[in-house]
Amino acid sequence: MEATASRKSQRKLDRYRRFFTEANFWGNLGRFARRIGLKSVYTALLMYFAYRRKETPFWAKNIVIGVLGYLLAPIDFMPDLTPIIGFTDDLGILSFGLVTIAAHINDDVRKKAREKLFKWFPNYNAAELVEIDRKIS
Repeated sequence: MEATASRKSQRKLDRYRRFFTEANFWGNLGRFARRIGLKSVYTALLMYFAYRRKETPFWAKNIVIGVLGYLLAPIDFMPDLTPIIGFTDDLGILSFGLVTIAAHINDDVRKKAREKLFKWFPNYNAAELVEIDRKIS
């Protein structure tokens, strides 16, 4: 039963792979960072920097590509133009992806994500990220 659910999730993510490119990721994340919020941006950055690691296995990179592609897709399940509710589905997918690849997020990935996060949220409170870091520890 669990394997079947995992395969269904993977097929859904495969549909969004085409939306992930590095240029698209940086352009859109920068444009929507404030709207999607600190925790979502941090989660996306953790996944991106884990993706960039040579040590991250192919299967985990595929999860990242699908999840970030979903985040970047011009049309997803709930339009992102709807305040608050529009990003709820994105948060769910980001959480799924992050927990799935958690073993491939190390201190270097966290450091890079936090450095980049500072660009869009210069006065962020690091304590707000503790919840996310606990999920992947």
